[in-house]
Amino acid sequence: MDGGNTVARTRVLVVDDHLTFAELLTGALDREPDLVSIGHATSATDGIRMCRELKPDLVVMDVQLQDGDGFSATSTILEHNPQARVIVLTAHATPEVFERAARAGACGFLPKDGSLASMLQTLRHARPGSLVVDPSLVAGLTSRRREQEQEAERVPQLTPRESVVLELMGEGKDVRMIAKQLGLSPLTCRGYVKTILSKLGAHSQLEAVVIASRLHLIHRDYEG
Repeated sequence: MDGGNTVARTRVLVVDDHLTFAELLTGALDREPDLVSIGHATSATDGIRMCRELKPDLVVMDVQLQDGDGFSATSTILEHNPQARVIVLTAHATPEVFERAARAGACGFLPKDGSLASMLQTLRHARPGSLVVDPSLVAGLTSRRREQEQEAERVPQLTPRESVVLELMGEGKDVRMIAKQLGLSPLTCRGYVKTILSKLGAHSQLEAVVIASRLHLIHRDYEG
């Protein structure tokens, strides 16, 4: 047999506490000509230990583990083996999760419910110093970012005086009490409250406080 055509297989360690998922993925890896599973860990601690012992070429890392998160484990693994490649898996992709994966040093970001073919292709193309992201996640992250920007645009701009009045409304004070505390006439204070309600699209002070709390315009959470 001619050994010159033998393909060097990428050695992959799977770190995931979902046993069925881990077993399915390791089985799929072993069926590929250029990939091979060297085992799987069900916790961050075991994943870090196995990486030190087995020195895999690539690690598939779940975000949520029973004894910690995949981001910290990724950072620890790469501290000891900077040449390793870590692909982060998540069931809940958000811009925050994506940014944490990038900061930890991951070189790939995949949805846990994505296709096996897409996952295998990402494993093949991930390289240290880069960040390969599944197209479905890119679309979802872009959509989430756009929604956040639109939400920010909807936040009304209050004057400093209106902000103070709103804070006092959040403390449960009525117009008379607010006017007395701020040294205003009740008529002037009612004018501020009316403007605040208009800017927030509220029909009452209570509704205004609830909306303002949701938009983080007041410094206390209000649960009605």
